[in-house]
Amino acid sequence: MRHPLIRHTTVLAVRRDGQVALGSDGQVTMGNTILKHGASKVRRLLDGSVLAGFAGSTADAVALFTRFEQKLEQFRGQLERAAVELATDWRTEKSLRTLEALLIVADRETTLLVSGTGDVIAPDEGILAVGSGGPFATAAARALLLHTPMTAPEVVREALKIAAGIDVYTNDAIRVESLP
Repeated sequence: MRHPLIRHTTVLAVRRDGQVALGSDGQVTMGNTILKHGASKVRRLLDGSVLAGFAGSTADAVALFTRFEQKLEQFRGQLERAAVELATDWRTEKSLRTLEALLIVADRETTLLVSGTGDVIAPDEGILAVGSGGPFATAAARALLLHTPMTAPEVVREALKIAAGIDVYTNDAIRVESLP
């Protein structure tokens, strides 16, 4: 099975003090050309109770958001169960197997990375990032959590700004969603 090389964006989730925030930059690129500056890569699902963000092909991500929301409805909002079922379908169904994206999903209690290789991973530190700027955003978020009293949405916004200053495939048109 081929493993997608996900780049050209940054999506970051942070938990702090009972709050979760998920944000992304807005840049869309094709190769080394910027096509759009203000794309929305973060969504609210299940009547706003679940946050989801993606890195990868937009069409693939939209298909996965739709499928994930169906799983959430099927399993009555159980995030982990819906994520595992999506990862299983993604890995085994021929029509989904070629989709190239990574999803970060979060509700009030849990944050997960979901991939087409069957991975469903919860972070140890309450920080999870994907995309080419992911390592930069992760490092910035760790430092901000350790050394500032910033809220989760503030950490996400500032860490994404830092990543945008380092990664050429990440811009500063940042969108952040949060759950209390």
